[in-house]
Amino acid sequence: MAEFKNPNQQGGGQDNNSFLLMMLVLIAVFFGLQYFHTSKTKPAAPAATQTEPAPAAAPSSAQPPVAANGPAAANGTKATTAQPVVQATAASTTVIENELYRITFSNKGGEVISWILKKKPAGGAFKDDNGKPLDIIHQQAAAKYGYPLSLHTSDPALTATLANALYVPSATGNLAAPASLTFKYSAGDLAVTKTFTFDETYVLHADVEVTQNGKPVRAYLMWPGGFGDQDDSTGYASAQIDTNIEGKTAHLSQKKVTNDGTTAGPIAWAGTSDAFFAAVFLPDSPDSAVLASLKNEIDVGKTIHKSGFSMSKGPVNVPVLGAGIADVSGHTLTRVFVGPKAMSVLKAIKASNNGPNLESLVDFGFFSVIAKPLFICLKFIQSHGFSNWGWAIVILTILINLLMLPFRIKTMQNGLKMQRIQPQMNAIKERYKKYKATDPKKNEMNAEIMKLQKDNGVNMFGGCIPTLITLPLLYAFYGMLPRVVELRHAHWLWIPDLQAPDPWHILPIVMVVSQFLVQWYTPSPGVDPSQQKMMAFTMPAISGWFTWYYGAGLALYWAVGNFIGIIQQAVMNRTSLGKEMRAVAAKRARRKAGTGTGKVIQGKQ
Repeated sequence: MAEFKNPNQQGGGQDNNSFLLMMLVLIAVFFGLQYFHTSKTKPAAPAATQTEPAPAAAPSSAQPPVAANGPAAANGTKATTAQPVVQATAASTTVIENELYRITFSNKGGEVISWILKKKPAGGAFKDDNGKPLDIIHQQAAAKYGYPLSLHTSDPALTATLANALYVPSATGNLAAPASLTFKYSAGDLAVTKTFTFDETYVLHADVEVTQNGKPVRAYLMWPGGFGDQDDSTGYASAQIDTNIEGKTAHLSQKKVTNDGTTAGPIAWAGTSDAFFAAVFLPDSPDSAVLASLKNEIDVGKTIHKSGFSMSKGPVNVPVLGAGIADVSGHTLTRVFVGPKAMSVLKAIKASNNGPNLESLVDFGFFSVIAKPLFICLKFIQSHGFSNWGWAIVILTILINLLMLPFRIKTMQNGLKMQRIQPQMNAIKERYKKYKATDPKKNEMNAEIMKLQKDNGVNMFGGCIPTLITLPLLYAFYGMLPRVVELRHAHWLWIPDLQAPDPWHILPIVMVVSQFLVQWYTPSPGVDPSQQKMMAFTMPAISGWFTWYYGAGLALYWAVGNFIGIIQQAVMNRTSLGKEMRAVAAKRARRKAGTGTGKVIQGKQ
């Protein structure tokens, strides 16, 4: 199975307890966000294959031409409603095109065999990792489990018949949207009509009706097998089923999806997505809509492009999710959105009956309350003067650090107050050192220390404020970076993709240097010297290792923030406040060492 990298990030505190607590939180959050579980289930219903069927034989009085109907066997025990034969004698394709996409239909199954996304919302064209036009269809999964806009029923044999039948299209060749395309097929007791209508947007409309023996059949219009950009660990791990039922949006991860599972309405919209693209159905009649989910596996051991997977000799199985919509009446009318999960695009698409739009389709993760505003600010900067996303990240980082400057100054002031009363605190601790930690007298010691701090205006949590602000922002950026299609393949200077690791590992090296300088220049009053040494060398190593394997955009954000912090701290160290802090720290170091001179690890003298 896939091996996912689990990076860490640096942290710090004013004492040993806060340091350990922050590290535990850091590790728990990062490893929790990286944890994905993939259950293995076998597909319940086979779909279309690549092999073209031979032309159907002429019907006879003894046997109907379609043998997949099961109950309508040739023994004549059940009457059938004969349909006039409507089926093509040869395979053909029809291409629908507008400025946004180029869709190729095959009359075999009336399915889509290629779906090229041509244009990004912000300009340019979507490309795959080889620089070719992006086909949104996962061809490997589609060949095994069915192509987009195929039909899925509870009867595997009927599903196979619907997928392999040669439909008669209303048009072949190339069509320019707005346009309409209808596929018809009938033989024996089976009749199928599929009509698709296209306009200038990412949304098309589908009208599907299947009858057998004159009775409607519930046939789900499906997107069965993932997306064409799922070629690395991130792509497969981010697959999910998205729903908006009774006004509530839910993102079902792989472990919560069951094969051939169904969910009744009212369904405003539902579909499947990965980090960047989605196929979402918006039924015309939400109250009578039913959602079907598929969960299958494919072996990508020979096709995976990027690192992050174990290239062992055995198969590398990954999940592919599918979703589809049907109406309980058997006559399905639905709009279908297939395109990028760009917020500017999703906000403009609403469910039927003036329902919710698709904006909530973008899942920013655990820290979404911070990550979404963070991205909105980044997008604003990018669209107002800094078109390059890398420079937009730099500008956003500068603005964030300027806003944090008052908190850093407040932290230094609080630290100086703490240094001034440190001898008195030590004297209190010395009086109570003979008592055990469980002795009630220790409570009196803590009460005296707290009163001393309060009398001198010391906030015991004051030194944690910058960390309490910085870490959530860092976690939010960590969660936001791989979830926004706008940053897909966004370049900056030597970096071809800000969502991928730096190919030359320049930023991780810069990250280590900048992190060490942060530790060197930042005073840490009240922190044990041995802990200072550990933080000065361990934290840069951890942050460097983390950014080595993660998206370069995060390393850029982190490194720029470090350098801004270094500049701010260097300036503050030259103020009267900074000079007094360094003088007090040096005096404490000399007294502890029992010498006339001393050095401090942090807060350059």
